Amino acid sequence: MRTDLAVIGAGPAGLAAALAASARGVRVALVDAATRPGGQFYRQPAAALGAGRPEALHHRWRTWERLRDGLAASAVRVLTDHHVWSVERTPDGFTVHALLGPDQQEPAEVHARAVLLATGGYEQVLPFPGWTLPGVVTAGGAQAMLKGALVVPGRRAVVAGTGPLLLPVATGLAAAGVEVAALVESAAPGRLARHAPALAGKLTEGAGHATRLLRHRVPVLTRHTVVRAHGDDRLTGVTVAALDAQGRVRPGTERHLPCDTLATGHGMLPHTDLAESLGCRLDGLTVAVDPEQRTNVPGVWAAGEATGIGGAALALAEGHIAGCSAAAHLRGTAPSVVHPPGTVPGPEPSVVHQPGTVPGPEPSVVHPPGTAPGPEPSVVHPPGTAPGPAPAAHPPGTVLGPAPAALKARTRLARSAAALESAYAPPVHWPEQITDDTVICRCEEVTAGAVREALDLGAGDERTVKLLSRAGMGWCQGRMCGTAIAALAGCAPTPAKRPFARPVPLGVLARQHPQEGPS
Repeated sequence: MRTDLAVIGAGPAGLAAALAASARGVRVALVDAATRPGGQFYRQPAAALGAGRPEALHHRWRTWERLRDGLAASAVRVLTDHHVWSVERTPDGFTVHALLGPDQQEPAEVHARAVLLATGGYEQVLPFPGWTLPGVVTAGGAQAMLKGALVVPGRRAVVAGTGPLLLPVATGLAAAGVEVAALVESAAPGRLARHAPALAGKLTEGAGHATRLLRHRVPVLTRHTVVRAHGDDRLTGVTVAALDAQGRVRPGTERHLPCDTLATGHGMLPHTDLAESLGCRLDGLTVAVDPEQRTNVPGVWAAGEATGIGGAALALAEGHIAGCSAAAHLRGTAPSVVHPPGTVPGPEPSVVHQPGTVPGPEPSVVHPPGTAPGPEPSVVHPPGTAPGPAPAAHPPGTVLGPAPAALKARTRLARSAAALESAYAPPVHWPEQITDDTVICRCEEVTAGAVREALDLGAGDERTVKLLSRAGMGWCQGRMCGTAIAALAGCAPTPAKRPFARPVPLGVLARQHPQEGPS
């Protein structure tokens, strides 16, 4: 199919971008691998499960309803079950290559004049002895099971790691009937207190989680970490210990917590595969963008977690701004971003995010009545009003910039994201806890001992470790183990250059470039 703008990713950023661009008269195709829009944040249970109150599993459900209803009333063409593996530049714009359905065997193409990348992020899990046991899941994985399948991973759980995602995971599991033995957070409370001004908007949400933890009698262990998971054929318990001010385990503080589930996570990392293959400049691990959310590649915009982990509310604001900008440029109107009075246009720290930011997966800012950081006011309605059909496209030549609330929200929420990054940084000395028999690369079953042997042979970076040990050569292509390998090597994590964003059948590649005659 052909369209003006292909938005890749139907999470908060992609939805906001698609709605903003469509409302400005641009033909939009919204492409996503899931069976329905919403992304990981707005993951929905299947209709066949008959969920009576799906809103109980979500934060800010009304925002999702307005996005969903706005999408249904818009002219956006939604292409679900499209697993994008590459975006190719062409003389006429771009070709989005995807694989269809759960089997991912049949190819599909979307031809667009411009592309907006809203590819989101994925969880970071730092390895420790026993982390490969059945019963150990990521924090986001436990939440996805609850939101998408209405099931829980076990009966007695420990939620551990660092980052704000642990709070809704612990409270969600407890509300679903799981006995949460402990919430184990490696960060110290004082680190949050030092960033109180930037995190003021999160006080209400934080107080809500604290109340629910107290209601369900969930013990909270701050400045603690999991040092080992125990079990033979599955998880039976974990050992946790206190950390000193330098982030090292304090001897003699170990304690055993029986459990059949460990939900662990250490923040998120941005998905940048498609951006890298297009030649977009990266700022550390994130896609670098200007104040209009444009990348350095003409015709390519990026928004949401790909440009820096900041949570759903920031993703909505960035997606709205990116959609407005893309529409303005596609229609040949003036640049769409209107800077607040007294500001100077240019790269903003709130837009070009620093690597390693920690997610705030639940939007936590309480916006004033009648404002919204996400899709334009025609879609996200003021409190007390009923959603209606999307407005007609604006006449040619109309210059309609993003909502001022979105511009202000982006700046405010980016400051909050930077504060969370600093407050929830993983313990500096966590690699010291990794024993030689701990598996680092699960795909290739490479242990920490094998990685250290590669380092002894002279390897000093992730790529050389991969060449000497196969760590990072498996199915995930280093997405899960790259951070750990870099930490063991004593170097900063670097984006891995991958030609494809996901595995592709050879038959599909052969059909892309058929040869005539023998080679």
